[in-house]
Amino acid sequence: MPKRTLQGVVVSDKQAKTIVVRVDRRFTHPIYKKTIRRSKNYHAHDEANEFKAGDVVWIEESRPISKLKRWTVVRGEHKKTA
Repeated sequence: MPKRTLQGVVVSDKQAKTIVVRVDRRFTHPIYKKTIRRSKNYHAHDEANEFKAGDVVWIEESRPISKLKRWTVVRGEHKKTA
């Protein structure tokens, strides 16, 4: 079975080798037919402490690394600074 991959934005990078990623999803309400946005935070393993808040990353599910970490960073794009 393939591993799930999600795209999100780094919200926090204050922990060692861990980032918190916010993943947004959009769906249509079944009754009111209005588009709704929902978000969820995932703790992901970042071995090199490479990503900072605001970066866009792709995370992939993995074996449990700690109590909260079940995802690892596959790749990412650094935020462009002006």
